[in-house]
Parts: sequence; C-alpha cells; structure tokens
Amino acid sequence: MRCPSCGSLDTQVKDSRPTEDSAVIRRRRVCLTCNFRFTTFERVQLRELIVIKRNGRRAPFDRDKLMRSVQIALRKRPVDPDIVEQTVSKIVRELESQGENEVSSETIGELVMEHLRELDDVAYVRFASVYRNFREAKDFQAALDELSGEDEPSPPAVARK
Repeated sequence: MRCPSCGSLDTQVKDSRPTEDSAVIRRRRVCLTCNFRFTTFERVQLRELIVIKRNGRRAPFDRDKLMRSVQIALRKRPVDPDIVEQTVSKIVRELESQGENEVSSETIGELVMEHLRELDDVAYVRFASVYRNFREAKDFQAALDELSGEDEPSPPAVARK
C-alpha cells in the first residue's frame, strides 16, 4: 500500500479489525519510511463494474464517487454515518449481483433514489433534483408528489379574492 504522505511502498499493517457488520476490514498502517499513520479499508468486490454514461462513454465504477454523492444528498441530515455506509454497500451489492459487467448510470441513479427514498425524504429530493436535472419549481413539486404517493400532479391553487 502506497503511503499517502511520502509515496513510499514500504508500509506495515499495525492493526486489523472488522467493522460492525463484518463487511469491511479496517486496517491501521504505518509508513516505515516517514512513520506516517493512516487507515485503509478492505471490502469484497464480486466483479469489476463498468458504468455506461449517458453520453455513451464507459468508465470504471467508483464506489467512492457513489459514497460522495450519497453524502452530499444527506449533508446536515440526521442520518448515522454507519447507515450511510451500509446503504452504499447495499447499492453496490445490488449492482454486482445483477450479473452484468456493465451498468448504466441511469440504473445507478434510480437505485440510489430508491434507497434515499427509504432513508430520508429531503436527501431523496436533493439527489433527484441533480439526477433528474430539475429546472423549475414544478419539478420539485412533482418529486414531492411522488414521495407522498400521488400519481397525478396536484391541482393548481385557486386564487382567493
């Protein structure tokens, strides 16, 4: 493992322990060149996923990018970081278990929205606003109607005199 401080490959594991759900192993490491201490995480990867972007370009799946997107949607929301980690792990497992090596960015986005909808309504609307490229207030209203289970858009408000 390369040291993030000096770049040396001469590092040593000082401590290893599983996370609470035993899905990840946390390793404390020390660089033998500069004595910098850092943590790495090891998790099971069932297959190498390739993401097919909307423009047709292909890119390797990046779990960290998915985590950042979910964290941005959940920023300042009362959701435990361990729950966020478990949610991202569930999404990744679902993607890997689909049996395909290539997955569309739309599939990932819809899956994230499903999980955020169960986790936090505000995060769901935040993510949907970026993913679906909201341009007007009515786009937000449609997402809110979706959350409340309405299939039809709400009727326009009647002006009072």
